[in-house]
Amino acid sequence: MFEELKKEVSFRTSRSSGAGGQHVNKVSTRVELLFDIFDSKILTTDEKEKVKAKLKNRISSEGILMLACEETRSQAKNKAIVLKRFLGLVEDALQPEKPRKPTKPTKASVLKRLKDKKKIAEKKDFRKPVSED
Repeated sequence: MFEELKKEVSFRTSRSSGAGGQHVNKVSTRVELLFDIFDSKILTTDEKEKVKAKLKNRISSEGILMLACEETRSQAKNKAIVLKRFLGLVEDALQPEKPRKPTKPTKASVLKRLKDKKKIAEKKDFRKPVSED
């Protein structure tokens, strides 16, 4: 499935920011990966919704997932890094969520809570005026 996903992505290059001298000022090493989620023929409708929900902060209003990389001075290495990152994100987004197993408080935590509760109740009892009987 991931091999087919690689065919659906497009790349855009630009110049990297930051220091670097003469070479970096004329070579486009920054790589942006663009993936149109809703136009994908590999992902099912449910998978598209899962990816959209899990990666909503990285998706534009047009439904395009954009990732960028400018870590190295090599365009090929940046392309490989951003592709690996993309496949990891999609794989994580498609993982089914584990159901939460409800747990009970431990006996020690229940006893501690009751002991603390009793201590606070006694403290408040001492604040009351003494009755004259």
